[in-house]
Amino acid sequence: MRLGFKSVQNCCAHELMLMTSTLNQRGLQAFAWISPHDASALLATADTLQRAALAGTTQPLLRGKNVGMLSEIDDDDTALFRSAAAELGARVAHVRPSLSELSRLHDVQHTARVLGRLYDAVECQGMATALVQQLGQDAGVPVYDGLATLQHPTARLAELLGGDAGLVVKRRFVVQAVLLSALA
Repeated sequence: MRLGFKSVQNCCAHELMLMTSTLNQRGLQAFAWISPHDASALLATADTLQRAALAGTTQPLLRGKNVGMLSEIDDDDTALFRSAAAELGARVAHVRPSLSELSRLHDVQHTARVLGRLYDAVECQGMATALVQQLGQDAGVPVYDGLATLQHPTARLAELLGGDAGLVVKRRFVVQAVLLSALA
């Protein structure tokens, strides 16, 4: 679904939520199994967000949401995630995790439960996939494994997004679409 420029100017939070409501609310962590329908819905939402940004009508659709960013480093990928969430009004906290693959299961589970109480979603970058999956099982909120990285399947979706913006900007819109699908 492509919206014209005029409709983007009039686009409200409710319309964006309807666009993403067909997506499975599993947090979309398992993007390897994303259906063509869900991919199309994410791209449509990303396109709407891109057009709204071009029109200067971006809305704080994630106002009041708290998002955690777990990463030992601060690089372009962490910056992309933080800006994507913050531009939609979410508060983002960068946490340097003390967990590793060697952490006791009890410690990982306890940390996951605390993260689930503090945040509405959590992005993990530079962490072992098994550790991120365990956090996702116990947190009770969407936990993403490198959502804003070039290695994540959403980076391929960004390549399909129309417009003249650079790939990094398109990736930001796709990350925003994923966050909206889980949090709005």
